[in-house]
Amino acid sequence: MPASVTDDPYAGVPRTSAVRFLYAMNPLAKMAAILPAVVLLVFVRDLATPIAFLALAYLVLIVGVSLSIRAVAVLLLAVPGAILVLGFGFSLWTDAALVANTHPVLQIGAWTLYSGALQIGFATGLRLGAILALSLIPGLSTTGPDLVRACVQQLRVPYRIGYTALAAFRFVPRFGHELEIIRQAHRVRGAHRGRGPIASLRRWVSYIVPLLAGAIRHAERVALAMDSRAFGAYPDRTERHLVPFRARDVVFMVLFWVVSAALLALFFPWAPPV
Repeated sequence: MPASVTDDPYAGVPRTSAVRFLYAMNPLAKMAAILPAVVLLVFVRDLATPIAFLALAYLVLIVGVSLSIRAVAVLLLAVPGAILVLGFGFSLWTDAALVANTHPVLQIGAWTLYSGALQIGFATGLRLGAILALSLIPGLSTTGPDLVRACVQQLRVPYRIGYTALAAFRFVPRFGHELEIIRQAHRVRGAHRGRGPIASLRRWVSYIVPLLAGAIRHAERVALAMDSRAFGAYPDRTERHLVPFRARDVVFMVLFWVVSAALLALFFPWAPPV
């Protein structure tokens, strides 16, 4: 029996019920499922189509992902807030001469905000929000190691490239941890006291040298560890944790494509205005 993606001790996938089906899907299947909708949404100009895809993405996320408090805040506050800000911002950015034949909504002195500008702005904001929500489907249910393994196992990406990129990606949290240690050490020693932007800038400059020294030491240790494990000695390598591409991945992709095609056919945003 092949190892499951949830057997990886470094993947960090939460143990959830079978209803949260997205965790058990292949990362490439989730990305391939949303890709056509994401590409086609770039060329959509109406309001209804991005709203429909936004609702579809929210439905899949609510059913298929065990949402944390941070994820709920992103879905309920960050995404709608970004849509409002972007929509209003693009409305102000729209050339008034292009929508001068529409109904004026707000007038301040010689400046007029037309309903056509609001429609263009919020259509753009909703389009970006729908693309972001669709991207959260693989984003909230996929770990970096699983994505690399899937690329190596299914897409035949050379493992030298995939695992090197993964090792570099894992440097980021380690750098954050080392930066916090350096800051605490400086605070204990009482270095660079004071407040204000100049003192803050001096503190951050003083962090650079010890942080770079730690990064170089860590990179050397990682390189020695990879060499000792004969990394790159053979054209292929065996995998302890497999990320299989099952029939349910194909079913999920086809169903998502069918629903996406049905929404596009229903609203058909490229139809000429009547």
